[in-house]
Amino acid sequence: MSFSFDQLAGSGSVAVMGIINLSPDSFYAGNRCATLDEAVRNAESMVEEGAHVLDVGAESTRPGSQPIAEETELKRLAPVVSALAKRVPVPISVDTSKPGVADRVLQEGARIINDVTGLQMHPEMSRVIARRGAGVVVMHMQGTPETMQDNPQYGDVVGDVLDFLRLSVEIAGSAGIASRSIAVDPGIGFGKTLEHNLKLIGSLRRFKVLDKPVLIGVSRKSFIGKILDLTEEERLEGSLAAGVAGVINGADILRVHDVRATVRAVRIAHAIREAG
Repeated sequence: MSFSFDQLAGSGSVAVMGIINLSPDSFYAGNRCATLDEAVRNAESMVEEGAHVLDVGAESTRPGSQPIAEETELKRLAPVVSALAKRVPVPISVDTSKPGVADRVLQEGARIINDVTGLQMHPEMSRVIARRGAGVVVMHMQGTPETMQDNPQYGDVVGDVLDFLRLSVEIAGSAGIASRSIAVDPGIGFGKTLEHNLKLIGSLRRFKVLDKPVLIGVSRKSFIGKILDLTEEERLEGSLAAGVAGVINGADILRVHDVRATVRAVRIAHAIREAG
């Protein structure tokens, strides 16, 4: 049976995706897990705090980062995904852009692939996901993690990102991925300036034309630091404010480091959105 994003948080509500980082190079140290036991403990804690889905990543995609070997990524991912699939009652998403890694972790029990290249780097990726009956998050990124913040430019950032995601959705559908198994992510911080990020968060309703759940990841990102002049460790309030703004403007899923605080903030933001 194919995964459906309708399963995450019930009809009409907002889902919270907790981040489990297995890379020693990830930009925020607070969610790095160096061992299998640490990853399981963090995952179980996030589920207790209200996470509807967990996103596990083993390759950093922070600005300036370089890709790692598939073997290294799988060595970090496979044991954790296998353990979490048996231990936690929520779906496991894996943040990877490699078809070989995706195929293996889906066999280990993952239900979603979160592809920062929006299925537009490796043609095989969409076929792997379709064959396994998995869900997919297609994200927009301009360039690569190593180069994306060098000098990002757009004619119309919302229109350009929307066009990219429309193509990603078409690729997914053509490969046989079920319609309700696809979510879209405008890629906050991935090849965008501060102004681009703010424009996208304020314009999320334009992405509803794709008829897919809209996911955003704003948690502790650099645009918050630029506005508040704060380090990653000090960006909780800014992350909550950006996440609430995202929900008010139409976000369906928030990918976050701080689950408990976000779940509480989202309940209020969603209630206001529904009332309005």
